[in-house]
Amino acid sequence: MKKILFILLIASSFLAAADSEETKRPQEPKVPYPYNEEQVSFENSADGVKLAGTLTWPRSEGPFPTVVLLHGSAPLDRDSSMFGHKPFLVLADHLTRQGIAVLRFDKRSAGKSTGDYNTANLEDFARDALAGVEYLKTRKEIDLNQIGLIGHSEGGMTAALASTRSKDIAFMVLMASPCTNWEELISVQEAALQRADGVSEEMIKQSRKFRKEMFAILKKEKNRELAENRLREYFSQLTPEQKKLAESYYGPEEGQIQFFNSVGFRYVLTYDPTVPLKTVKIPVLALNGELDFVVSPALNLSRIAKALEENEDLTILELPKLNHGFQTCQTGSMMEAAKIEETLSPTALNAVSEWILKRV
Repeated sequence: MKKILFILLIASSFLAAADSEETKRPQEPKVPYPYNEEQVSFENSADGVKLAGTLTWPRSEGPFPTVVLLHGSAPLDRDSSMFGHKPFLVLADHLTRQGIAVLRFDKRSAGKSTGDYNTANLEDFARDALAGVEYLKTRKEIDLNQIGLIGHSEGGMTAALASTRSKDIAFMVLMASPCTNWEELISVQEAALQRADGVSEEMIKQSRKFRKEMFAILKKEKNRELAENRLREYFSQLTPEQKKLAESYYGPEEGQIQFFNSVGFRYVLTYDPTVPLKTVKIPVLALNGELDFVVSPALNLSRIAKALEENEDLTILELPKLNHGFQTCQTGSMMEAAKIEETLSPTALNAVSEWILKRV
C-alpha cells in the first residue's frame, strides 16, 4: 500500500508494518451478506470530483434511514483501511444489519475517487459529503427525511461543517471528533502518545517546543514556498535525537514538511470547530474512547458539550478502555492498535446504532 502521513493517526511506517503481518480480523463480514450491496459513484460538480463508494441497504421493505460515513485525516479508502483494519466496513455491516442504509466512499485521491487530497481542505470535504447526500436523494431505497452523517476524527469536523450547509441532514454522530484548532490538538495529542510510549518528560518538553516553533513559521509565513524553505532550515537545526523523536510520530522530515505545509493542514491549524457546531440544531451523538490519546476526550468532549449547549438533543459518551479507533485496548498507544484483533468495540457499535434507531 502507499505510505501516507496521518496527522491524527500516526506514521506510515506503522501502517505498512500492520498490512504486512498475518492478522486476524474476526469482525470483518464475509460474503454473501444478508443485505443488498451496490458499487456506486457520484459527483461533486462544484469541484469536478468524482467519488466512488459502496451503498448497502437492508433486504426488507424500505425506504430506510441512511448514514454517510466520513473519514479521518488522510486519503483513506471507503473502508477507512488502517493498521490492518477496515473500520468503515465493520461499521457499515453492523448498521445495515440493524436496518440502516450506509453510504461509504473513497476519499479524494483514494481508491477509485478522483481529485487531489493534497490540495483539498475541510470545505472541499464538506462539499464531497453533501454530494453524497444529493446522490442518496436519487435513490428510492432511502428515506429522504432520515439522512444522517457519521464522522470519525476529522470526519466529525467535516460532518459538522456539512450539516450547517444543508437542510437535508437529520442527525449527526461525531466519533472522536476534534473540537479545537489543531495546534492545540497536536500539542496535547503528541504529549499523551509519548507518555504512553514511555518517552521522558524532558523529551516531551523539547518536542512541544519544536512543534510550537514549527507552527509559528506556518502561521507567520503565508507563502507556502517560502514557508517550506523556512521549515527545511528549521529541521536542519535539530539534534539527531530530536529528529528521531519527531519522525517517530509523524514520519520522515520531508513528509512532515510537505504535510504540515499543505493546503488542508494550514486550514485546520487555526480553524475553530466550535463555530459551525454552535449553529447545529439537529440531534447529535458525540462519543470518545477513554484511552483516546489522539483526540483527548477530556479536552474535546467538554468543548463539544459547551458548543452545543443550546442543542435540545445532545448525547455525550465517554466509553471505557477504548482508543482513538474505538478498539478495546490496554494502553491507548498507537503501536498497540495493529496488534488488536478487534476492529470496533461492540459497545461503540451498539451505542451508535441504538442512538440512531431511537431517533428514526
